[in-house]
Amino acid sequence: MEILGYLCAALMGLALGMIGGGGSILTVPILVYLFGVDPVHAAAYSLFIVGLTALVGGLGHLRMGQVDQRSVFAFGLPSIFGVAFTRRFIVPALPDPLLQVGAWRIGLDPVLLLLFAVLMLLAARQMLRAAEPADGAPSDVPANGGGLALRGLLTGVATSLVGAGGGFLIVPALMAFARLPMKKAVGTSLTIIALNGLIGAASDPHMAQHPDWTLILVVAGIAIAGILVGSVLGHRVPNERLKPAFGWTLLIVGTSILLRELWGLTHGAT
Repeated sequence: MEILGYLCAALMGLALGMIGGGGSILTVPILVYLFGVDPVHAAAYSLFIVGLTALVGGLGHLRMGQVDQRSVFAFGLPSIFGVAFTRRFIVPALPDPLLQVGAWRIGLDPVLLLLFAVLMLLAARQMLRAAEPADGAPSDVPANGGGLALRGLLTGVATSLVGAGGGFLIVPALMAFARLPMKKAVGTSLTIIALNGLIGAASDPHMAQHPDWTLILVVAGIAIAGILVGSVLGHRVPNERLKPAFGWTLLIVGTSILLRELWGLTHGAT
């Protein structure tokens, strides 16, 4: 299973490099189902892996001038606060089990995986939607700073609970509230994801409790190699072909996780 896990990590990085976002959402399922990491620790590991991987991708966009610094502050600061606060205070305070009635219990792990499955399905929906206009021109409507900050805070809280990068939430928000064109929204999103992931991981108490650094660094290294290769291949294959294929992958994986965890809850396996 470990070999399959490393292969999937490479494919995750490849997707992130080719599409510009979304691939990192596969990190938690890879860690949980292929490496046997529990969901709480997997989310913490994922934040670090995703943050490091996005940092590499974001630097390339920064060199090309595709990062909007004002949006990094307006969206990124509230998002970073949401990530750090959630990982430092909310996650450690969550009881396990969350609910118990007699012999029937709802554990924390399956609930986190259910939330993650929902986010995967939202990401799949985003990928399968009609492509943006080719010019990626921003709207003439003025930017909405308040909406951007609020979306940043909510995105930080939601993605930090499950360890997702959140690019599928960040890019549409930057386009809708900051009026950024598609390419600049992707570059800005990777910068925000890098900050969220690395600061969120540093704020997480689980990262101070003997984390498996060998696994973390190997998976991160493979994903980074994938994103570098994907960045080159991404210029040769149009997004109109890549995004639907990846969207269907997320739909299948997300549905599988949802059904698996619901089956466990209804049959008292947790």
